[in-house]
Amino acid sequence: MQDHFPEFNGKKLLLAVSGGIDSMVLSQLLLKLDYDFSLAHCNFNLRGTASDLDEALVTSEAQKNQTRLHLKQFDTVPLAKQAKVSIQMAARDLRYAWFNELIDKENYDYLLTAHHADDNIETFLINLSRGTGLDGLTGIPEKIAKIRRPLLPFSKEEISVYAESEGIIWREDQSNRDNKYVRNKIRNELIPILKELNSSFSASFSSTLDHLKGSQQIVKDQLNDVLSASVTSSDDPSIVRFKTQELQKFANNRSYYFEIFSPYGFDQTEEIKSLLTAQPGKQLLSKTHRLVKDRETLLLSKLVVRDLVQEERLIQSTDQSIDLGDLSIQFNTDKLKDLSGLQFDAKSALFDKNLLTFPLSVRKWEKGDYFYPIGMKGKKKLSKFFKDEKYSLLQKENIWLLCSGSKVIWVIGKRMDDRYKITDNTTHILKATVKT
Repeated sequence: MQDHFPEFNGKKLLLAVSGGIDSMVLSQLLLKLDYDFSLAHCNFNLRGTASDLDEALVTSEAQKNQTRLHLKQFDTVPLAKQAKVSIQMAARDLRYAWFNELIDKENYDYLLTAHHADDNIETFLINLSRGTGLDGLTGIPEKIAKIRRPLLPFSKEEISVYAESEGIIWREDQSNRDNKYVRNKIRNELIPILKELNSSFSASFSSTLDHLKGSQQIVKDQLNDVLSASVTSSDDPSIVRFKTQELQKFANNRSYYFEIFSPYGFDQTEEIKSLLTAQPGKQLLSKTHRLVKDRETLLLSKLVVRDLVQEERLIQSTDQSIDLGDLSIQFNTDKLKDLSGLQFDAKSALFDKNLLTFPLSVRKWEKGDYFYPIGMKGKKKLSKFFKDEKYSLLQKENIWLLCSGSKVIWVIGKRMDDRYKITDNTTHILKATVKT
């Protein structure tokens, strides 16, 4: 630990401890090294009295060693049903959300977990059975963000021998023997067979994992070169633009598409290949992202689930601001004294307040909407305005309109309506400013 985790010195550590052998061993090691650490234990109330006995052991050891302890109880089953996920997934999400809360609240520098080499083998085999790319075959990372896993180099057997030799007390989770769970079935049935076939299986696996990590770095270096050539600048930081012409160079090696887009939930490389030559507006959806064909680019963005009830927002004459989630608008009213001192830019609009009808409204654009762009003669449909401005499908979807009655007075952050501009006859102004 001192060689591989020098960052622990002088830092506040938080150890996730279940009461099982792995986390109790890691707790003992931290004590021996005299690190500044606290314990965090989750009681998921899944095993009745056994769950309470786990908590009692952790509490007893914390008191004996004068170690600070954080405890949290969860009603996991109803929460899993509510979220429509498995109990195991719900428990994982609940504990890491709580750990992150503790890290922020108590200013811990690192979260330590007691994953070991056998956990790595299980994760590898689970990912292999489900289908994965290279990332899924390189095991559990030893260091990622604020998470550290000091026991990853050691096998379950080594940890058990150490625990017995040191007289460490732990509790056995009987649910680990229930083979209805995939991980348990792999742990209890498949891995023993692999170790029977090769007595050095753990060492061989560790060596293979190192080779895969080396290969992964080579792939990442090559992928960075591809992305440098393929990704083009975007006015909207929430959208990533990929040049279709560059991506089409890899049509015969679709692994590039998998490596680029699978982190966003797109693993159907044939569909991505077809999208490159599809008509503009064609799109693919993953659980978290959207990939849209737009002329000579693919546009990648996060899926946004909008509250339809809040799609139109009203603004009273006394309102000073409105929050739209991705942006906010501030409103200021004043008497107009001198036109020469006013400043104009794309992020703000100045209206003759006497021409406005309150409440104003903010909404998304709809087919058939039109306005009279300032600086131009006559009206223009918004669809034509967007086309002339070369807005992508995603950019158009993110456009908000400020309206007075049924009339569009500002394509927010883009262009205001000429009919509501200030003139020599204006006495009161309303200034609207976009804040992002």
